[in-house]
Amino acid sequence: MSTTKPNILLTGATGFIGGRLLTALDGQGYRVRSLQRSLGKTRFRFILKNEPEVVQGDLLKQETLVPALEGIEVAFYLVHSMSGRKISEAQEFAARDRIAARNFAGAAGKAGLKRIIYLSGLGDLGSSLSRHLESRQEVGEILSSGNVPTTVLRSAIIIGAGGASFEMIRNLVEKMPVILCPPMINTRSQPIAVENAIQYLAGCLRQPATIGETFDVGGPEVLTYKDLIKIYARFRGLKRRFVQVPLASTRLFAKGMDIISPLPAGIVAPLLEGLKNETVCREHRIRQLVPVELIDMEEAVRKAAVEEADVFRPGLFRHRR
Repeated sequence: MSTTKPNILLTGATGFIGGRLLTALDGQGYRVRSLQRSLGKTRFRFILKNEPEVVQGDLLKQETLVPALEGIEVAFYLVHSMSGRKISEAQEFAARDRIAARNFAGAAGKAGLKRIIYLSGLGDLGSSLSRHLESRQEVGEILSSGNVPTTVLRSAIIIGAGGASFEMIRNLVEKMPVILCPPMINTRSQPIAVENAIQYLAGCLRQPATIGETFDVGGPEVLTYKDLIKIYARFRGLKRRFVQVPLASTRLFAKGMDIISPLPAGIVAPLLEGLKNETVCREHRIRQLVPVELIDMEEAVRKAAVEEADVFRPGLFRHRR
């Protein structure tokens, strides 16, 4: 690739990952264009040196994407349709994601993009993947099957302030003295700190060897979800009792999280379903191509908790809304 910094299109620029990536790219001097469904007032998560150009485009309407991609060389695809206040509202996310990915791949080819970079999820396709993880991987396959070389980074849960996975852990520990543990809480995972995920995404821009390749990305440790909950409880100095329970309904746990946290059941249910799948890196090639200093989960949880806290002292932990 040319040494000149490419023009970049960023989808999901107001989200958990996209907002941080936008800040990183802005700090590195890239010219970024943000794709938004509406041109109403857009609120970015962090303070920027240069506000990105904002263009209108709907991933479910391919005709709106080609103009938005004009003059763009690299696009980051960081969107998915998993949402909804109720579980029933989120059940069609896989179909929407399929259509959006096909539209984007087609529009990117027409616009002459040089590459797409996509953040997917870990998990083996032959292990009865949850609908959420299966959809994430299907999107990667659709993007990769187009005319534009696509880099796919497959990650386990990403730990950082504002992320749904961290929010579930935080709310469980803060509000539940007794934590019910279904079997899936002992599933192994290789979580990654959000800072490292952003470093890998941005680092791919500077490493031509990542073009058209798929990489597993994860932190330095393989842990269970119960381990992550214990790490947060230990950081907060909170004693929590864990009670093992038989296999229970994902819907039941999602509705429980809906009650004790600001996360809607329509987001929690697919995430909980994914806990049954082991998400451990099978290879670490990205570590040689994009070297980063990996953050362990003790530090990742601490940083996430402090970032979310307006006030932190013994006995007081308020969440920024």
